[in-house]
Amino acid sequence: MSHDLFIQAAIEEAEQGLREGGIPIGSVIVYENRIIGRGHNRRIQKGSAILHGEMDALENAGRLPASVYRNSVLYTTLSPCSMCSGAILLYGIPEVIIGENRTFMGEEELLKSRGVKISVLQNETCISMMREFIAKNPSLWNEDIGEETR
Repeated sequence: MSHDLFIQAAIEEAEQGLREGGIPIGSVIVYENRIIGRGHNRRIQKGSAILHGEMDALENAGRLPASVYRNSVLYTTLSPCSMCSGAILLYGIPEVIIGENRTFMGEEELLKSRGVKISVLQNETCISMMREFIAKNPSLWNEDIGEETR
């Protein structure tokens, strides 16, 4: 299976989050060419402090042996923040495919420094979805990334 199929699944998750009134960031975890976990940012919908797209995908994958995570690829529509990068490192996920990092640059350098393979697609759908959301909802976006509203 190609990267296109999996990043498209992450985009579908992001679009679902947007339809639910949330922040449009989606993620899927792939093991042996099949999606084992999918999720989207549900902080607003669930009143959660931690349900970013990557965290939701991990939660939805459920409890798995370390060997599964260490042989998986995480796809995400946006560069992973500090919290999500920490989870990637904790579980030893060796590769992350990122839809875009123009609207937000997460902890890619940290991940690379710890041996995680990073690929950034600069997918136009991901970029436009985030740009539109941030323009329309700056305070929600700032809250999501732990920034003060200006």
